[in-house]
Amino acid sequence: MFTQRRQLLQLALGSAASTLPLLGQAQTAESAKILAGFAAGGTIDTLARRVATKMGGGYARSVVVDNRPGAGGQIAISALKAAAPDGNTLLVTPMSMLGIYPHTYRKLPYDPVADLTPVSLGVEFDMGFAVGPMVPASVKTVPEFLAWCEANKQQANFGSPAPGSVPHFVGVLIGRAGKVALQHVGFRGSQPAIMDMLGGQIAAVSAPVGEFLPHLAGGKLRVLATSGAKRNRFVPGVPTLVEQGYKDLVYGEWFGFYLPGKATPEVVQRANAAVRAALAANDVIDGLAAMGLEARGSSSAELAALLKADTERWGPIVKSIGFTAES
Repeated sequence: MFTQRRQLLQLALGSAASTLPLLGQAQTAESAKILAGFAAGGTIDTLARRVATKMGGGYARSVVVDNRPGAGGQIAISALKAAAPDGNTLLVTPMSMLGIYPHTYRKLPYDPVADLTPVSLGVEFDMGFAVGPMVPASVKTVPEFLAWCEANKQQANFGSPAPGSVPHFVGVLIGRAGKVALQHVGFRGSQPAIMDMLGGQIAAVSAPVGEFLPHLAGGKLRVLATSGAKRNRFVPGVPTLVEQGYKDLVYGEWFGFYLPGKATPEVVQRANAAVRAALAANDVIDGLAAMGLEARGSSSAELAALLKADTERWGPIVKSIGFTAES
């Protein structure tokens, strides 16, 4: 499913150049901003800053990133909801806040469909499942890790960037597939979880693949599996969960760009052309790849379809796990 999406969106990215004339059809604003619901330095912030740099001077004379961390990304989304739909305020957000949160929160301060207008997909990425020094070096696969957990129940745990996130649910589903109860430990970000794993406080971490890349050279962690339909190009030596016998465990996530809900088609088209042009730049593609992120542009309609599909897919999964934001 994730591979089919990529094939579809590659076609969309190729047509970005044809829409570039739209950039000059509207009067250039003095300034514009991209809201990001997480602190500076992370993957969302990196994506926002690279795109903002490319949009500056064309889309608006200056384009800045406005970090609004808090409430798991909800503060930034609420800020977009309240912004004027003139194209001068955009948002970049993970899918989770729009496709999973409606299944985990009884009430949200925004409607993911009515209050946001899709502009373009930004990046896609797979999850990785890694172990640290707590787990013996002889453990090299997910089945071996689960067997070790069964024999060491007090240490059968894993961390994730946040409760209710895609990495959290992937870790739960791995344990369920192997009929092993894994204790989840929620963190505020992937790197704090990885640091605790490297320090021997937790056994494993489920997180975006790119989060593990800076630590691979040290040899203190081992990525046992990735969650895509095919091997991840950033860690080609690591087998997928499917290869290890978990045929239904194919999951990924994406970050997308949005405008306020009442943005006109003309405003959306202009923003779409600017974002896609930025994502097609070689230095942006290479910079994002260094963080394990695949740059992917799309049309507004394609992003809307992706969100609808993921919202429908994750509903039954969240229900089966039984997680709520209040739990």
